[in-house]
Amino acid sequence: MAENGTVVTEFILMGLQLWAELQMGLFFVFLVLYLIPIGGNLAMIALIQSDRRLQTSMYFFLSHLPFLDICYSSIIVPQLLETLGTDQMIITFEHCTIQFFFVTLCASTECFLLAVMTYDLCVAVSNPLLYATAMTPQTHLGLVARAYGGAMVNSVIRTGCTFSISFCKSNRMDFFFCDLPSLLKLACSETRSRERVIYLLAFLVITTSVSVIFISYPFIIRTILKIRSAGGKAKTFSICASHIMAVALFFGTLIFIYLKGNMGKSLGEDKIVSVFYTVVIPMLNPMIYSLRNKEVKEALKRVLNRMRVSQVE
Repeated sequence: MAENGTVVTEFILMGLQLWAELQMGLFFVFLVLYLIPIGGNLAMIALIQSDRRLQTSMYFFLSHLPFLDICYSSIIVPQLLETLGTDQMIITFEHCTIQFFFVTLCASTECFLLAVMTYDLCVAVSNPLLYATAMTPQTHLGLVARAYGGAMVNSVIRTGCTFSISFCKSNRMDFFFCDLPSLLKLACSETRSRERVIYLLAFLVITTSVSVIFISYPFIIRTILKIRSAGGKAKTFSICASHIMAVALFFGTLIFIYLKGNMGKSLGEDKIVSVFYTVVIPMLNPMIYSLRNKEVKEALKRVLNRMRVSQVE
């Protein structure tokens, strides 16, 4: 225990203690929910890399989303499975810091990447003749590099602010991974100035990304409505619909967690929403981009047909 001024060197994750009687059942549920998105996201990356018709800028950006979802799940779910499978609820201070850093890095990168994908889609739909000139491979790499770079800066500052706080009240964290609200409740030093910086950064990352998306989509929708071909309109709309669904799921949960703060929100709600964006969203994203996207479905059919032909031969 970390009481009476003792500096915390490890945390005890108590977030699943109330569900002890369901422990083994939850272990297998989360194991399945972890393996499905890992397989689905790896399949999505392999499909994009193997099909020449998907070698476009949109799918270049899209290939980074499954990678981020795999990283996101792998940072949190193995720790959760270890807790459920072995009753080992202890996480060291160093491991907690690393986990917090990479969760922030993946979430921030996905925010920026979804905004970059929207901008790319806006240019492709609104100005197709100028697209090749405006969006060169070097531009694509630069935009992705900026997404990761901006997320890295955000992660370094947020992690530094969070773990420069003194934790000496207790080391019992009522959560299943190192999450910001739970960490702040264990602080015994003044946190207001650091909290302002932490939540300001979250606000800037989310609002900047959402602003790019909100500014871009009116141009996209206006262009779609002008398309005369029913097939062309349906194809473009299917791409936009999958992107809108992914944006709504991801940003909806982030806004609930980070911008709402602790007002009117219980730890139970936090846990449910955290499971949703760390386990459920990585599982849903491959389905959203495959089932709602005609180009991906056609590429999948071509791969399956090639596999059948090779088996017959």
